[in-house]
Amino acid sequence: MKTILNVIWLVLSGFWLFLGYLVAGLILCITVIGIPFGLASFRIGIYALWPFGYTTTDRRDSGAPSLVGNVLWLILAGWWLALGHIVTGLALCLTLIGIPFGIANFKLIPVSLMPLGREIVRTDQPFAVR
Repeated sequence: MKTILNVIWLVLSGFWLFLGYLVAGLILCITVIGIPFGLASFRIGIYALWPFGYTTTDRRDSGAPSLVGNVLWLILAGWWLALGHIVTGLALCLTLIGIPFGIANFKLIPVSLMPLGREIVRTDQPFAVR
């Protein structure tokens, strides 16, 4: 079932989200200061490409630099990314067929708000690893 949902997601919106995050990541990687943000954008893009069967968890080794980076990300890009996912998710939830895709958009909100210090893991991994 996850594969079917991922393929439909990929065709309808996942590919375009991936391209958007990829372009943003490439632009952010132009400067040395932007490289962590670019890498985070690449991670979100891959997650947006194939979201069903994956979830995000907090990294235990992230510290103050991730917090400072997340505050900058939130101010400069995170709020409008999250707003876009909220609007798209609500629009998709208007139909029965779109509800799983709306939920997938809502799943992307926390990682689009604060991507640093988070990692994307498979949902079938043992709970202790997550």
